[in-house]
Amino acid sequence: MTVTTFRRRTALLTATLATAATLALAASGTGSAATAAKSGSTTCTGANTKVTAQTVARPVKHLLLTVKNTGSKTCSLYGYPALRFQDAQAVPPVVEDSQPQAVTTLRPGQSGYAGVNLSAADGSGTGGYTAKTLSVIFQNRALDFVGSGVKVPLPAKGVYIDSSLRTTYWLADPQDALNW
Repeated sequence: MTVTTFRRRTALLTATLATAATLALAASGTGSAATAAKSGSTTCTGANTKVTAQTVARPVKHLLLTVKNTGSKTCSLYGYPALRFQDAQAVPPVVEDSQPQAVTTLRPGQSGYAGVNLSAADGSGTGGYTAKTLSVIFQNRALDFVGSGVKVPLPAKGVYIDSSLRTTYWLADPQDALNW
């Protein structure tokens, strides 16, 4: 047997054993959330979720996005939401430090969260205006933004946004989402 043939067979055997171990962990229920997300989950979209937005008392000038899985299967919230506020020229940047260690997965009835820093608390932001509409666009597993977005009701008076506008990644805990 040549060295090349030996290496190919070893690589094939290693890949086969890794796949078998992953399947065994998923079947036993002891696999990680990331493993579950890869093997038995669909992408959360506007079709299988309900998205709401609410202003919060603390921290000031923040909005909490809540995504509830209304489907019958587990879905995964990949990456972060692309936010399209009324008259916005671009999607706000994500707070990189908020990236979770694993994909946020939602069983039917569960919720995931993203925090939105609307404007500078000290008034130092520029280009501010009151937005009355918001669309949220989800990412797929490849972290591409897909679809035209889900329209999300905002308070009747709207929300004030400025150049400080930022969002977090999708997170499993609302307090974690608001800590950024």
